[in-house]
Amino acid sequence: MARNKEYGINMDMTPMIDCVFQLMIFFIVTFKLDNDQINEKIELAKSPNGPKIEEKVPGTMIVEVDDRGLLSIGRVPMNEETLFGIVKQAVGRIGNNNVQILLRADRRAKHVYVKRAMDACTRAGVWRIQFAALKKKGG
Repeated sequence: MARNKEYGINMDMTPMIDCVFQLMIFFIVTFKLDNDQINEKIELAKSPNGPKIEEKVPGTMIVEVDDRGLLSIGRVPMNEETLFGIVKQAVGRIGNNNVQILLRADRRAKHVYVKRAMDACTRAGVWRIQFAALKKKGG
């Protein structure tokens, strides 16, 4: 720190600005779009009469269940207890009224696999669960 006769002490801001720019670069480089987080191998069921989701509500977690019953969030595989822990942590941070689950289950997945994901979420305190489906072929 340099001393200034009129005002006392001056602080050199250069190191702090460098840190801020490095953090900005880190977050820009590591930021991924939602589409990168979705498993393309999951074939959704068709639901031509279901409501169309125009935009994702803040606090929505996308949970995927593939045809073999494997759970994942953002392409990270996990079991029911890990899913429970993640959802419980989100509820603790932002409250259960603000957490919503969008369940992307493969159309060939057995109901028992989907139920396990739903049970983990409800045990964690989240009851707002939506199911992803296709309105029409190719959409």
